[in-house]
Amino acid sequence: MPTTFPDRRAAVLTEITSLWQLAWPVVIGQLATVGMSVADVAMTGHVSADDLAAVSLGASIWTIVIVTVMGIMMAINAVVAHEVGAGTRARIAPAVRQSLWKAVGIGLIATVLANWSTLVFGHLGLEPLVRDKATMFVHVISIGVLPFAAYRVLYGYSASLNQTKPVMVIALLGLLFNIFVNWLLVFGNWGFPQLGAIGCAWATALGLWLMLAAIIWWINHAPVYRDSTPFTQWERPDWHEIKRLLKMGLPIGVTYFAEVSAFCVIGLLVARFGAVTVSAHQIALNFSSLVFMVPLGLGIALLTRVGQAAGEGDPERARFVSWVGVGLSLAFAVVSAAFITLFRYQIAAAYTSDPAVQELTVHLLLLAALFQLSDATQVAASCAIRGYKVTRTPMLIHLVAFWGFSIPLGCVLGLAPAWLPWGPAQPMSATGFWIGLTLGLSIAAVLLVWYLHRLSSHRITLWRASALPA
Repeated sequence: MPTTFPDRRAAVLTEITSLWQLAWPVVIGQLATVGMSVADVAMTGHVSADDLAAVSLGASIWTIVIVTVMGIMMAINAVVAHEVGAGTRARIAPAVRQSLWKAVGIGLIATVLANWSTLVFGHLGLEPLVRDKATMFVHVISIGVLPFAAYRVLYGYSASLNQTKPVMVIALLGLLFNIFVNWLLVFGNWGFPQLGAIGCAWATALGLWLMLAAIIWWINHAPVYRDSTPFTQWERPDWHEIKRLLKMGLPIGVTYFAEVSAFCVIGLLVARFGAVTVSAHQIALNFSSLVFMVPLGLGIALLTRVGQAAGEGDPERARFVSWVGVGLSLAFAVVSAAFITLFRYQIAAAYTSDPAVQELTVHLLLLAALFQLSDATQVAASCAIRGYKVTRTPMLIHLVAFWGFSIPLGCVLGLAPAWLPWGPAQPMSATGFWIGLTLGLSIAAVLLVWYLHRLSSHRITLWRASALPA
């Protein structure tokens, strides 16, 4: 008997409820994590334009590194979710331990690359004071890369066990710590030195070590982890297992790199237009990143739900869960786009008191509102695809969308190089780059939705064929 509309509607509502119960602590945790960056930008915005520009430039490199590391570590999410769905929980702890070894290696490499990347500041024509502050910001904040890598492993392990509230509490703890230490070191309260932008870097780095210690303590003491905890024994690196995890995680890292580097490279390219343009770009990007944490949190929960369904051997439920998640993320995007459009002046004023920065920020926020729909759709679709343990195709789609379309178009519109036979009469500065970003996100969303449909349908076809009598 075919499924009736009321039955289908009830199933959708049930899945939305299940997905949201898993997702809302992740969403709050993600908002708290990115809230550290929001606090950095907002607080330095009230110190000086130079400190705000230094944080903006340093955050460009920091964000590229940290988001790429997060992506590489996300392989553990799909691995644990599949083991939970298949009922093979004994295999979880060894996978987590090897992921922690992977985190040590990736964390050290990323720390070196972050510090090496500061050499680019010497080629951007920056004012010496801004250049030196931005360089020191990266040197200090890179102390937090290694604990962040390990934290994301344990974060993914906990979330894939449907334990998302602990990471929410820990992220909120980290945010409160960050704001308090910022208050001490950025403004020099209670007799502490006034470090400005560098104080933000110390607050974030120390906060990441605190978050790692907190999640280790939680996993060691909460009863729900006892049958899968990775801390019951120690074992040497298993290079075969680490290679398998890297094979799955590196494409996710490259995917995240392709997207976030497009945003951050733009921050470096617009530096030639002055501190006002850099600051406005960073504020608009910072608030967009804050809003993006909601669909990203939904996507992480969606990865868990799809992975568990796939691990159970139920591709029909995996497809159903996937489309419900994409639809829910898109619905949120409609609301967030309207919010940004209506309150763009208030958002700009909350970040900075500089009238010139406010004016440009308001303009860029309109473009940020425009790409909310495609941004939310692409992150939900890509997370659903990863739930099937497929990571290479989303990587290729993001590379093409952002580096094949967004950056080239952004350079044409934003910089208007004289050697091109076509382009705007005058450089459009940050506006031109944001138009390119909107195009890239739209291309990524369309291609990822198409591939999710193809992948989920193919898995169902194979499953049905295997169920036929020989």
